[in-house]
Amino acid sequence: MTKHRNSDSKNEQTTSRRTFLRSATGAAAGGSALLAAPNIARAQSTVLKMQGSWGDQSIFSEMARQYADRVDVMSGGSLKIDYLPAGAVVQAFQVQDACHDGVLDAAHTVTAYWYGKNKAASLFGTGPVFGANAAQILAWIHFGGGKDLYRELVQDVLGLDLVGFFAMPMPTQPLGWFKEQIASADDMQGLKYRTVGLATDIMQGMGLSVTQLPGGEIIPALERGVIEAFEFNNPTADSQFGAQDVSKHYHMGSYHQAAEFFEIIFNRDTFESLPAEHQAILEHAAEAANTANFGLAMDRYSADLQKLVNEDGVNVYRTDASILQAQLKSWDRVMEGLLQDPFFAKVVDSQKAWAERVAFYDIMNQADYKLAYDHYFPGKLPF
Repeated sequence: MTKHRNSDSKNEQTTSRRTFLRSATGAAAGGSALLAAPNIARAQSTVLKMQGSWGDQSIFSEMARQYADRVDVMSGGSLKIDYLPAGAVVQAFQVQDACHDGVLDAAHTVTAYWYGKNKAASLFGTGPVFGANAAQILAWIHFGGGKDLYRELVQDVLGLDLVGFFAMPMPTQPLGWFKEQIASADDMQGLKYRTVGLATDIMQGMGLSVTQLPGGEIIPALERGVIEAFEFNNPTADSQFGAQDVSKHYHMGSYHQAAEFFEIIFNRDTFESLPAEHQAILEHAAEAANTANFGLAMDRYSADLQKLVNEDGVNVYRTDASILQAQLKSWDRVMEGLLQDPFFAKVVDSQKAWAERVAFYDIMNQADYKLAYDHYFPGKLPF
């Protein structure tokens, strides 16, 4: 009898386990069905149309695509950016207006390209040098109040329907390309020169005749005599333009644009219509692109500088200290007038306070890298 009851008990336990497993399997299947719905929704990707201010083969377009790739991967393919080069929809200097008007969903550009609307724009990329470098000013945007000031300028002061983020602390931009070596600021007097942003005011203050041009128009302008000298950004981008074919004198080191970064902008209505997770991806993918962009820059810029010297016969110089001093004095004169604008002054005060503290730490703490380089590669540096 006991044995029979034990048998019945075992049968009941077996039946219970089978029932449980069937229920669990059914629940799992039901769960899979529930999970399938978002997966189907993800298959219908949102695609944002972004145009850059750069030519299709420009290294800056490569960097824009690095951002787009990270958005795609981080979203699991549910959010994609269709990146287009300059001129695909509008010209390089027109991308901000196109985003504001909704002609483009997004743009990859720099604030110097729209500083004509408000010169404070240049403070978010081509501002005065208070001792802080591009990485430190980008840190000011994230941690020193720059992000709020940028939003105030774009949305409140200018009334633009835009949201923007920043990426890629650009290495100091060279003084540029000249027909002959520039030994002093006097050698630059009267030169017809290309730059953008507040650098235009700075170089004009040093006696140059300055024209603002997007990158793709530089060499044609040089060939037509519209300009005699120019700067753009870096050895890779400059050599992509063919600068080495029209000049053999390249001066590196300058205060005219020593702390710039990319501005990644979105039409505000489009951005705010996206799910919160997509908005977060668009913002934080800029931080991810920061590392990718800078790594690519270090690799390509350094290799292309060596190519310019060793294969193209370009003479590379360290800009003379007297020219740098003249630039700082020109900054002072230009700033004196611009500081009469309360918003401009507010941004400068914020940056100066940040630079005074952050640059002090960095300058006091950083190793003497030139000393170490000279130790291991003696005679390599030309100064």
